[in-house]
Amino acid sequence: MTLEVKQLHVYFTSKGEPLHILDGVSFKLNQGETLGIVGESGCGKSMTVLSIMRLISKPPLQKVTGMISWKGQNLLEMPLKAMRKIRGNEISMIFQE
Repeated sequence: MTLEVKQLHVYFTSKGEPLHILDGVSFKLNQGETLGIVGESGCGKSMTVLSIMRLISKPPLQKVTGMISWKGQNLLEMPLKAMRKIRGNEISMIFQE
């Protein structure tokens, strides 16, 4: 199983205007690998993972583009009910706190 993120772009709405939050994030994580995402505060670490898990509420989320592939399916196109079964069981995140 592979998790592959290609050209992930996330936009929020701020004062009625689109705000580009993530700009083309891409990576590939193969089965058995662990990925640690590090960086300065506000650089997009949490937004990247929250986008993969589809845990950002609307608003502020305006749109997400790109591709997040898991088991041959694009998670961005998956119904939320199916996505809920994947969260925690197949894909998880560990917060710093």
